[in-house]
Amino acid sequence: MKAGRIQLQPAVLTLVLTWCLFAGCERTELQVCSLCSGSVLNDTSVGEFCSVSAGLTHGRCCLRPDNTTGLERIIGLDLSNCSLTHVEDLHEASTAIIIDLSLNPIVNLSDSAFQGFIELNYLILPGDVLCPAGNASWSRVELKDGNRLCEGQRNMCNQTGQLSMNCPENSLCAPYGPGFFECSCADDYHGYKCLREGEFPTLQVFGPLGASAVVISFLLWVTQRRKVKPL
Repeated sequence: MKAGRIQLQPAVLTLVLTWCLFAGCERTELQVCSLCSGSVLNDTSVGEFCSVSAGLTHGRCCLRPDNTTGLERIIGLDLSNCSLTHVEDLHEASTAIIIDLSLNPIVNLSDSAFQGFIELNYLILPGDVLCPAGNASWSRVELKDGNRLCEGQRNMCNQTGQLSMNCPENSLCAPYGPGFFECSCADDYHGYKCLREGEFPTLQVFGPLGASAVVISFLLWVTQRRKVKPL
């Protein structure tokens, strides 16, 4: 069983969001969809899944609007026959349900390559490449037409899905990709290893951050309005 992680505290997340806001973070094109040329074909596993799921193809990706945000998210990724020897950063496709990496000369596949892929349910690999985290992390593993099929990602938490001996006391365990889990504080607990009980001090944490955001906004506005006179 792989090591888990403790979720980021709201204060840290707010700092990240604030930094993105004032540093000019922008939504960029999904690079993983163009890791190799071509597009998803209708008669492939990803293509058929995309059609059944009412998705739209974009390069090597199958996209579908998220029901909550309305933004498009990747539900399928077809990187088959792309001459890939290593699989490293696929985090943009962490919402994928199906990924095809067949017909690639992959020499090493790290388990951590799919950390956070909690919805991944169908993974197609070259026949000589093992499923991430081993067969025990999947409900079904088989060799078919020279490919290895890893199907049905298993929950690495205990049977009840509640407290886990692998998580700190007062925390809950949740899947976090093949062979991984993550720990989040239970209700009324927060802080380091979920040791603090009671409501999270929202005002004390977000108050100063809000004030800082106002100051930064004002300074940016002043900078933009300021004109330098010629010598």
